[in-house]
Amino acid sequence: MLSGPLGMVLVVLTWAILVVIGGALVHWPHLDDGFSLGSGLDPDRRGGFLDAVYVSLVTTATLGFGDIVPTAAWLRVVLPIQAFIGFALLTAAVTWVLQLYPALIRRRTLAVRLATLREVDTAAMLTSPDGTLAVQVLAGLADSFAQARVDVTQYAETYYFREYSADAALAAMVTVAADLADAASRAPSVDVRLAGDLVAHAVDDYLAVLGQQFLGVDGDAADRMRAYAADHGFGEGKRLGG
Repeated sequence: MLSGPLGMVLVVLTWAILVVIGGALVHWPHLDDGFSLGSGLDPDRRGGFLDAVYVSLVTTATLGFGDIVPTAAWLRVVLPIQAFIGFALLTAAVTWVLQLYPALIRRRTLAVRLATLREVDTAAMLTSPDGTLAVQVLAGLADSFAQARVDVTQYAETYYFREYSADAALAAMVTVAADLADAASRAPSVDVRLAGDLVAHAVDDYLAVLGQQFLGVDGDAADRMRAYAADHGFGEGKRLGG
């Protein structure tokens, strides 16, 4: 359940550690002749690798304590560049999080909508002589699945964020959409049947992306739905719709 969030944290930590250690390896050979120590520091006890890590960490974090400062001309250029990299790293991490969570919210919202539809009399909606409500609902689901397909393609890491509740998990609720599309294909209204086809194609496209990129399943949509549900901890593809 925590694979997605933990993966994000580990990626950001790996970025930071690589920048800090890389900077420390650059600074370490030049601590004696390329840096000036503050008056409160003992030169005889400085110059080790930990001091290099300290300089690199302070620079990456843009803290700028000023107790160990570069005196060599090229180091006075390198350290601001490293500080810029640290600032860019922080910005990239925050931006990444801010981009992922709207995609997760959209996916959860779609799952909750499907869970709600599971509890209502969709047969009456689909067989209504007017069919306007059914068309609106089905068209909205098709749009949401198209958006989910774009989200999981653009932000592949969102696939590894999993839900504790089946009602908020698209992996568990996707069968509701498939059942609804199948029922709509037998509706008396042409518009409802067309809207049902849109949902069926949108669901198939979404499952095809998951099958190719994450599940390694080459079967039909039903096989992918079962694999999707099982991969997210919701049994062997138990049908929740109907």
